[in-house]
Amino acid sequence: MKSDFNFDRAVERRGTNSVKWDMRDDDVIPMWVADMDFESPREVRDAIVERARHGVYGYTIESAGLLKAVGDWVGRRHNWTIEQEWIAFTPGVMPGIRGLLQVLTRPGDKVILQSPVYPPFFSVIRDSGCHVLNNQLKYEHSRYTMDFVDLEEKAKEPRTKALILCSPHNPVGRVWTRDELTMLGNICLEHGVVMISDEIHSDLVYKEYKHIPLASICDEFRENSITCMAPSKTFNLAGLKTACLVIPDSEVRREFRSLILPKQATIFGGIAAEAAYTWGGKWLDALLDYLQGNRQFLTGYLKENIPQIEGVEAEGTYLVWLDCRKLGMDNEGLERFMLDKARLWVNQGYSFGSGGDGFIRMNIGCPRSILEKALMRLHGAIYNL
Repeated sequence: MKSDFNFDRAVERRGTNSVKWDMRDDDVIPMWVADMDFESPREVRDAIVERARHGVYGYTIESAGLLKAVGDWVGRRHNWTIEQEWIAFTPGVMPGIRGLLQVLTRPGDKVILQSPVYPPFFSVIRDSGCHVLNNQLKYEHSRYTMDFVDLEEKAKEPRTKALILCSPHNPVGRVWTRDELTMLGNICLEHGVVMISDEIHSDLVYKEYKHIPLASICDEFRENSITCMAPSKTFNLAGLKTACLVIPDSEVRREFRSLILPKQATIFGGIAAEAAYTWGGKWLDALLDYLQGNRQFLTGYLKENIPQIEGVEAEGTYLVWLDCRKLGMDNEGLERFMLDKARLWVNQGYSFGSGGDGFIRMNIGCPRSILEKALMRLHGAIYNL
């Protein structure tokens, strides 16, 4: 059935102060930072315009409608019932995690990550005065899994206070299963490690897979975890700076709310989030179909034309992790090749920590014509090696 939404339409983003498109003025195709090149749902745009007409944009509080919309969305899409009082809004997931680390840790404590993983996690831990304990993911048979033996060793180390879980995982695209999450949760419970679950990509999961909120598995996990969510990736609202944390533990929530930074949603962020969570379901379903088509197009193109590069199957997110090690380049050489020869701006794997050397991350949240043009450039550059 034909979709009512036209994701093939290329929206001109140059000249809009776009981080993605305006940081370079050459012909390099940007496929790096995690925002999409699609218009947000019409209901979101209409709600922003209607609020803008009011003309006064003072300090704001989250509305009852926004709280209800978040709870209803999580219940419909992820079969998890959350209480409105558990929700705290912040300008973004990373400011929220920064605040959580202030509450949960002291300088010198240790926080577990699972690399290769979203690079700002490393800096937010270090900026909090803590040490990173890396529980590196295992890459076997073109698929990533958790190393639970190593995880337990890291969890039992003195002064290990927290773990940051990326679920679905950025950049490797894994959607963790219930069994995997249960094993992780039990290890953290046994050793008193609080789980911070970054689930910002939770709505962007392909049909063969299902996202399971970590905190929904059992009451013990719920009380020992904080879930980070946002409409930013789902509905392409990153510039509106609104995210929410679900904090069931009343003491952690009280301390978190007492911080200066995470006080409120922005005016237009709150308006957009409420509209998106209320009316955006059909748009998201159509988007997921389109992204699935992009994923299939990428996989087929690589197999047929660029066998030197292997795509790690993305179970979720619009970010694809590509294994370029057969090209035989070091990190610096691969980075120069992508920019200077292929004329593509992608994220380099080494920036995601150990296990990332020789990989790149490519954003396929774009019209298929842009994706095809990018892959043709890549093919031509490799052919000319």
